[in-house]
Amino acid sequence: MRILLISDILLTGDFAIKLRQEGNEVRVFIADERNKNNLDNLLDKTDSWEKELEWVGKDGLIIFEDAGLGKKQDELRANGYTVLGGSELGERTETDREFGQQVFALRGLPILPVSDFTSQHDAIAYLKEHPSAWVLKYTNGHLMKHLSFIGSDPDGGDVIAYLENNIRHDIGANETLSLQERAFGIEFGIARYFNGTDWVGPIEYNLEHTHLFPGEIGPNVDEMGTLAWYDDNEDERLYREILAPMKKFLREAKFHGDYSINCIVNESGAHPIEATARLGAPIIHLQEQLSLSPWTEFMLAVARGEQYNLKWKKGFGVVVSVVTTPFPYPYSAEGKTMLGLPVHIQQDCSVAELRRIHLEEVASRDGTNKTLYISGTSGTVLYVSGYGDTVSAARQQAYDTIAKISVPKMFYRNDIGATFEKIQLPQLKAWGFLSHL
Repeated sequence: MRILLISDILLTGDFAIKLRQEGNEVRVFIADERNKNNLDNLLDKTDSWEKELEWVGKDGLIIFEDAGLGKKQDELRANGYTVLGGSELGERTETDREFGQQVFALRGLPILPVSDFTSQHDAIAYLKEHPSAWVLKYTNGHLMKHLSFIGSDPDGGDVIAYLENNIRHDIGANETLSLQERAFGIEFGIARYFNGTDWVGPIEYNLEHTHLFPGEIGPNVDEMGTLAWYDDNEDERLYREILAPMKKFLREAKFHGDYSINCIVNESGAHPIEATARLGAPIIHLQEQLSLSPWTEFMLAVARGEQYNLKWKKGFGVVVSVVTTPFPYPYSAEGKTMLGLPVHIQQDCSVAELRRIHLEEVASRDGTNKTLYISGTSGTVLYVSGYGDTVSAARQQAYDTIAKISVPKMFYRNDIGATFEKIQLPQLKAWGFLSHL
């Protein structure tokens, strides 16, 4: 089959490699000029996805990686193309956080107050009128995620100071920002694929690790790793209360793709804080690891609006971000000094271990793993996943594989999933969640 992957910064490039390994012809478009060299000699690329429509045809599959082109997806579907990714209305629940909260509220989900602003001055005025602890996010997705700020002052003074400093240094001046009242608890995600009319495949539970350092210390960053697993129990409270009520909306939105809602869970329940209405990374790599069925078949069914009995593994998956400077502050001058440096994978890596290494800002000089090098400037080099019957086994597999990788100035968190079984799971159970574990 011919597959055309349309991306912004190619977060799911390694997934495209997996699709090619399943016997497909794959072409990739990368919009961001700073990332166009990623996976050179490992994937076939195009400088214009529109001109590839005739190549992929209406019998092929078009995959949109990022949010923002939902209207174009709707148009392509209306013209008979098979498209996986999202839809204009569905993606708006992610790109317009205030709208997303309104949709959640209409579906009976217990929301937290959120307001969007196009002016940082207006946001400061709002904070002064509404003293509380607030979470600040810029709505330009992962590209601005490093500027997010989680406040703790009950009067909002720390977020005000942060915004005033951004204004002083002309940071984020032209970006829309979102303020959401902070809730305290465990941040937890639930996701499932939707085929335009119904859910497809198992329910995914995920626990992201978004602080830079082990022990949830340091700034919030794009992501340092994730723990996830599949389940098919639709009576589980988190699924029943948070994700299942979105079915009617996603059907009206004609959404075809992966839909995830991230929540703060505490003794009063689960409170949705944001949606991810697209393919996500590094979770896509865990989904591939946890699945037994061919991904080509599954993606095609979701795009065509069909049901599909995805075979999957019981157990847990862990994925770890392996990064280097200038992460977590992308595209600084330091990033240019890293371009071209080698990414070394030990030659004794087994085929199974190589499948657990997921390249991102990496390219090859000759199309093999022997000549890999850093090809991007944000510092997000690759991900490594592991699977096991227990979280501990999954962690062991991932970190054993990381030990066989060498990248200049590389670093990673060594505690992904480490506290789940002894600390977070008992607390979630006490609050009435995750009865299936």
